[in-house]
Amino acid sequence: MRYYNQTRYSGYGNQFIRPRLLSGAIKNIIIANIVVFVVMFVLGAEQFFLLNFGLVPKFVWSRGFVWQLFTYMFIHGGFGHIFWNMFVLWMFGTEIETYLGRKEFYKFYFLAGAGSGLITLLFSLNSTIPVVGASGAIYAVLVAFALIFPNREIYLYFLFPIKAKYFVLIMAIITFFSTFSAGGSNISHLTHLGGLLIGYLYLRPPRLFAQIRYKLPKIHLRNPLGNLLRRFFKVRRVAKKRPPQTPTRRGYDTDDTMHEELNRLLDKISKEGYESLSEQEKQTLFLASEYFAKKSGTKN
Repeated sequence: MRYYNQTRYSGYGNQFIRPRLLSGAIKNIIIANIVVFVVMFVLGAEQFFLLNFGLVPKFVWSRGFVWQLFTYMFIHGGFGHIFWNMFVLWMFGTEIETYLGRKEFYKFYFLAGAGSGLITLLFSLNSTIPVVGASGAIYAVLVAFALIFPNREIYLYFLFPIKAKYFVLIMAIITFFSTFSAGGSNISHLTHLGGLLIGYLYLRPPRLFAQIRYKLPKIHLRNPLGNLLRRFFKVRRVAKKRPPQTPTRRGYDTDDTMHEELNRLLDKISKEGYESLSEQEKQTLFLASEYFAKKSGTKN
């Protein structure tokens, strides 16, 4: 398989997912997960890794194990767990990395993973059940794929084609209701839901908040005190910073040029009348007359 250019294979132009060979951020993340998995099981230290590097909500706030919000993404409970997580990351993450770039993908992936872990922590503060796996970040990658390539087709169970946007929507609905189901552990589903939410908000914050502002009713409240203060400070600011307006500050550098402009305005008044002057010309006439009058008075 080869590298595919993002401009050619857009969400609407390319029909199917075409992942490329391992490279860049995806390769580094998968290798790191495999190395941790192998070391954990070769040393026979599963329990040590789960309690110290998995996400144990109660340990994070009671013992200060804040690093668990990051390290839990590299801990997996078995071969099937790590295989499917890394497989989905490779399938969908390669093109997301191509679209976002390596540095931006790193930021997106780890922010989504740590953020979904934080959401899990906030909703299960007293839980001592370790949460492990990169599923929160993986679900964020799925959302990113659906937003960037909505019409790409995915073969569900390798048999049934379905567009990416519908696939992720179905996954989100299942995850949402599984989070609040009565049976089983809800913690992992909550992590998945957090990944979906953070992935969406990361990629679509301007549009989301713009829609909210557009749909909210426009409320205009009158505040007499606020208006008075604004006027006061505005007047003070203008009076303090605005230089005195003399003709020399309006583009007339010498007395000769001012005299020429003044004579032009007087000639126009004599021919067409005072009302023929524009507001700017009237102001210029007044300032020029005042300027020469003061200058003459100073000399006398």
